[in-house]
Amino acid sequence: MWIGITLGDVTGIGPEVTLKALAAEAQSNDAQYLIIGDAGCARRTNLRLGLNLPLEDYRGKDTSSRISIYNPLPKPLPADLVAGSPAAASAAVAWLKEAAERCLRHDLDAMVTAPVSKENIIRAGHAFVGQTEFLSQLAGTDRTVMMLLGHDERQRWLRVALATTHVPLKMVAEQLTQDKIELAIELAAKACRDLGLPRARVAVCGLNPHAGEGGELGSEEKTTVGPAVLASQRKQIEAVGPLSADTLFYHAYRGDYDAVVAMYHDQGLCPLKLIGFETGVNWTLGLPFIRTSPDHGTAYNIAGQGVADPSSMISAIRLAKQLTA
Repeated sequence: MWIGITLGDVTGIGPEVTLKALAAEAQSNDAQYLIIGDAGCARRTNLRLGLNLPLEDYRGKDTSSRISIYNPLPKPLPADLVAGSPAAASAAVAWLKEAAERCLRHDLDAMVTAPVSKENIIRAGHAFVGQTEFLSQLAGTDRTVMMLLGHDERQRWLRVALATTHVPLKMVAEQLTQDKIELAIELAAKACRDLGLPRARVAVCGLNPHAGEGGELGSEEKTTVGPAVLASQRKQIEAVGPLSADTLFYHAYRGDYDAVVAMYHDQGLCPLKLIGFETGVNWTLGLPFIRTSPDHGTAYNIAGQGVADPSSMISAIRLAKQLTA
């Protein structure tokens, strides 16, 4: 199988965690990897970290090389870019597009994306909400859902799908629809099956505190969330809710549920990252190809220091391979 890995923003920790993760995966012969990014940056990082990975220029899928590099840009990036450089941000977008197009052509079996900075991509002049939204647009679909999954040291998992993603908190209620919640429930249940879990029990958060207290603290549970759960149940999906988020995650963490659908970004990702920050993976559900990524950002403050933890990138690569196999 061929796994594509985009280097992300090279002024962050993307190159470092990518190469460290590939070094950790080098013991297995179950995949070949195509790094899509700047070859000079990758080789300098390889040398600086003392990893001695055999990084070869990509010459086609018939190569025997385990790790190849390809840059679709006509010129290499300068070696002295400052953190958040517009050139680095624009390159990250180009690499993301290249990987997605290769997946759509079936040149790659899956893609893993290193972190980018939404802020710096926008400042570089690109219309950009997030990698999930960008890939959905390239694939010509709006039926995608962001899921993050991770586990603690005792292998207790949380799997969280989001009904809305990068939406300002004051706009969540107006952008939340029954269709979006139903889609998140449907794809969360499918994800459980794709992971080979013995069941697919999906718990659905309410939007408001205490799931609205019967309408006293908000009406969305009655008008939007509840009807989405009932519609999902009619489709033979084992969905439960709306439940108060402040207790739901406790029960999911101890194994009562296999996945959670959260109504907005921080409602779902704060508990997920609390228990699985190092192992967390972002998985885009609903794309016509497999896409995963680590669940952390560019970490400009530690870039180039050799101290970045590759655990989340390792998890992202392993999930991509698991889903491809």
